[in-house]
This record gives sequence, C-alpha cells and structure tokens, in this order.
Amino acid sequence: MNHIETDASDEPPVETILDRVRTHEFHSVDETSFTTDRTLEEHGIADLDDDDWRVRLLAVRDLVRLGDAAASAVAAGLEDDAVQVRYVCATALGVLRARSEIEHLERVVREDPNALARSQAIVALGQIGATRSLDLLRDRYANDDSKDVRHQAELSIDRIEKGAVVEPELEAAYRNLDEDTFEQLVVGESAPSFELPDTDGRTWDLDDSIGDDEWTVLIWVFADWCPVCHREFDELIELREELHDAGVNVATIECHGRYRGRVMVGRELEPEYWFAEDSFIESYTEQIWWPHLLDRAGAVGARYGVDPMAYAVHAAYINRPATIIIDPTGTVRFAYYGTFWGDRPSIEETLEMIRSEEFEFEHPERRQVVSE
Repeated sequence: MNHIETDASDEPPVETILDRVRTHEFHSVDETSFTTDRTLEEHGIADLDDDDWRVRLLAVRDLVRLGDAAASAVAAGLEDDAVQVRYVCATALGVLRARSEIEHLERVVREDPNALARSQAIVALGQIGATRSLDLLRDRYANDDSKDVRHQAELSIDRIEKGAVVEPELEAAYRNLDEDTFEQLVVGESAPSFELPDTDGRTWDLDDSIGDDEWTVLIWVFADWCPVCHREFDELIELREELHDAGVNVATIECHGRYRGRVMVGRELEPEYWFAEDSFIESYTEQIWWPHLLDRAGAVGARYGVDPMAYAVHAAYINRPATIIIDPTGTVRFAYYGTFWGDRPSIEETLEMIRSEEFEFEHPERRQVVSE
C-alpha cells in the first residue's frame, strides 16, 4: 500500500467534510435497515457507477485524517439531522478510538431514532473498548427494537470484555486511502497486486497465488450476519476437493478489522443469529481451508471496483458482493459486482465457469438500471 503523509492543517475542516455528506443525495434506507434503489424501489443499487460509497468512504477518511484534535467537532456531528452524517461521524470516532467522546456515542445509542446510527455508535463503543458502556450495551442487547442493533451490541459487549479494541492498522488504512487508486481493475488485463493479512495475522500475497496452472478466485463477502456468505462458506467446504482438482485457489475478503473478521470465521464468539439453527464454530474451526482476508477500510476493494460502504444491509454499510476470477497468467477473466445482497454466482457456478472457461453469469434477480 502507498503510504500517504497527511498533515491535519492541510485537511478540510470537519464542517466542510460533513457538508459533502449532508448535501449528497443518497439512496434511502428502509425501516429494515436495507438500502432501497430510489428508482426501482427494491433493495440494493442497480447503478454500478453510483458514488454513494465514495462520498461515505472519503468522508470517513478525511475525518480520521484530522485525528484526535478534531474528535469533539466530529462528535458534534452525531446530533446532525442527516443520518448519513451521524453514521460517518460514529464510524470515524470508532476508528480513532476516541475515548473522549464515549458519552456522545452513548447518547446516540440511547436516543437516536434510526437503527443505522444506533448500530454504528455501538460498533464504535466496542472498537474504543468502552467498559463504562457495558450496562447500556447489555440493555440494548436485551431490549432494542432492531435485531441488527441487538446483534452489534452482542459483538461489542464481547470485544469490550476481551479488551479487543480496534487495531491501529484500521486507522492507518483509512488515512492512506487514495482515490486515485480506486477502480483500477479491468477484465482482460493483469490483476492489481496486493497483500492482505488473514484472520491469524499471516500475510497473503496475490502474486504468490498466480502461476503453475493455478486459478485464483477472490470473493468479497459482507460480514458475520450474512446468511448468503455463510452458505458460500458451506459451499467452499463442500467443494474443497473439486476446487483443488481444478487448480483453484480461493480467498474470501471482508472490509473489516481483525475482530470482525475473526467473528466471521468462528474464532471469537458465536452470536445468536436469527438465520442459523445449528452451531457452525466447530465445523469452521476444523474445515475452513482457505484464507479469510482483512481488507481494512476497503482499500483493496476500492481498487478492485467493489465499492466499499456501497449500501446498507442489517444496519451496516458494506461493499458490493463481488467475485473476481484470475487465470494462471494473472489476467482477470471475470469480475462480477452484485446489485443487491444476494446477487452473485454461487461457488459451484464459479467453479463451472473456470472448468469451461466461459465467463458469463447474471443473477436472475439482478437489478437493472431504468432508462430515462
């Protein structure tokens, strides 16, 4: 990653950053905390050129670059009328581990009418390691009307009790985001090189995966609360031998820090998921054979066109689902970007494309841009 030296004196003031968010016309979020396409009135965003994600991501970056000295001004944004402003402010405070603003985040958790804002304030308290907030979080875990907020409270309680504050690498990843590197991937050209850590701290290098008749599949997933993502994990476990025989290396990628990534692979706690009847921690611990990578701040995802923070699902802004197939020469043969949470090829469909070398796929429910 290119390291960008930033001087807070050269950065725009908080109010200028928040004005960019405040005046942008975002797709709306419905009462179930899912983004709804403004023209289709369906979950997701059909337009792959939509720049909601860029506005959010760069706002968080710029707030983080201002550092601790601006924390109180960022916290003032938690009272803004625009929920998107409240969301990016809570996100930045968590990344900065702004202990001085815990009281302001607690107020959001207690009083904000929007589950999106409550959820992100709870995430921030967990990242900060706010032990004084544990009683409030336990109350929200037991009583909040939103299952998504309750879920984030469960995770934050666990990480606070473990002392698992957010790692400084997450702040560095946001500070170093460079919009000139965004959306560089081109089908038919070489895949941009990158290195990312996995959930055990080992470094995975794309260049090491390329060559020797080996194909590489990169799959950007959402988070531990995603039943589609867990089904993909099940498929990867089920199809291990078939993928191996076809010479396919796989890496799943998540735009979160270490704790959240480890929850996804069953290395922290097993939350009370509303979609799962059976425990998966034991099977994941024994059977996950591929690396699950931490794409902090979505830095690699932005380069690959995955649009980190594209739309809200379960009260969290996440990337578009994406599957990238790279051949043994390092050439990108297939790049599929989803238009809603369920829009992606299955692992079996991905394997069949590699076997046949016919790279065509469209989800039957894919959202389509409406012509004017």
